[in-house]
Amino acid sequence: MIELKNVNQKYGGTQILWDLNMTIEKGSRTCIMGRNGVGKTTLLKCIMGMLPIKSGSLVINGVDAVKKSVENRPEIGVGYVPQGRHIFGQLTVEENLKVSLNCKRQPSKTIPEHVFELFPVLKEMLHRRGGDLSGGQQQQLAIARALVVNPDILILDEPNEGIQPNVVQLIRDVLLKLNKEQGMTIVLVEQKLPFARAVGENFHLMEKGEVVASGAMQELTDELVGQYLAV
Repeated sequence: MIELKNVNQKYGGTQILWDLNMTIEKGSRTCIMGRNGVGKTTLLKCIMGMLPIKSGSLVINGVDAVKKSVENRPEIGVGYVPQGRHIFGQLTVEENLKVSLNCKRQPSKTIPEHVFELFPVLKEMLHRRGGDLSGGQQQQLAIARALVVNPDILILDEPNEGIQPNVVQLIRDVLLKLNKEQGMTIVLVEQKLPFARAVGENFHLMEKGEVVASGAMQELTDELVGQYLAV
């Protein structure tokens, strides 16, 4: 579970998050939505410890995470797929995946076979450099790398950006499988409404650094979409 209470965050002298409150239940599939610039990525970076929280509380899996470093997140069960993927282009697929084997939650020093079952193309390309993969293949690698740490919670920031439709469908199916078969909590920032509706069971809408609406995905009405998501 992730619980944020009255979270404020400033970046470069500008306040981005304003007394933000959000609860993400264990085992849920939650989409964080809103127009560009409302603070979604900043929120994820605060959850991950990549940006400091000015005030407020953040509890992840029962751990007070406000002052914990980003290196602590895998230890408390969080995997992260950043916007833009951020794979190591000069390392092979195998080397990219092995980076995550240093996590204490992963007792084995070999890449778990289940990541190749989810993303078979990665096994075929183990010795290819990450920078030589297509955008869709790189996204699969980024998700697989996050799964190697054996997380309870998987956080993804716009995983479908610039990805071809067949890989979008694959990512959708993988996220649903992880949630339904393993009970993994899925937290997703997503701009594409059809994908959000297909994957998410809950939503939080953000505007100007605050949560302005939350609920079950079927409660995301056309009125809310027009008010907070339409460009």
